[in-house]
Amino acid sequence: MISVDTKKKELIGNYDNAGQQWLPAKQPKKVQGHDFPGPEVPRAYPYGIYDLGRNAGFVNVGTDHDTGAFAVASIRGWWRFEGRRLYPDAPMILITADGGGSNGSRLRLWKLELQKFADDTGLCVSVCHFPPGTSKWNKIEHRLFSFITSNWRGEPLRDYETIVNLIARTTTAKGLKVTCRLDRREYPTGRKVSDEEMESIKVERNKFHGDWNYVIKPKAT
Repeated sequence: MISVDTKKKELIGNYDNAGQQWLPAKQPKKVQGHDFPGPEVPRAYPYGIYDLGRNAGFVNVGTDHDTGAFAVASIRGWWRFEGRRLYPDAPMILITADGGGSNGSRLRLWKLELQKFADDTGLCVSVCHFPPGTSKWNKIEHRLFSFITSNWRGEPLRDYETIVNLIARTTTAKGLKVTCRLDRREYPTGRKVSDEEMESIKVERNKFHGDWNYVIKPKAT
């Protein structure tokens, strides 16, 4: 069982990160200004996967766009690097997610990519979306993201390496461990999912709010 969500996007190079920390006198860290070409400041999209049973986090830091394809690619990365080794006999994976964003209950691309993930892994993918206004119930918010925010308070997020290292160093007294990787692949926006593609998804909706609770099964089964 994993809890997933995208932490708010971060600006690279000129982001004034909230919080305070002790530094040597008269040696401030530069926050404003950046050396990136072009008028746009690069952004980081940390997508988190929190393993409730192991109290462990996996964060995929994207550099392009926060799309449904990026969300599922992050879950796929967790499964390849950690999940399949830890749960080799698992027939199903349960995902708890918010009802909006890149893993929204109405997002067609999210479901289409989950079907591809199910086909590739042979796993049944059970998804439970939180109702509107209850996103903070998602365990990842207060068991992973809150500690990442506390760990990097007051740190200028100068580059992607800084973000990855700060996230990976996040720990708690209860034994939280976090793995972090940088994802430089492109995830273009505007991808349209046709009605035919939606009909190809092998989804079984729950009797209770089937729009929020459903299982996507591999087509081979």
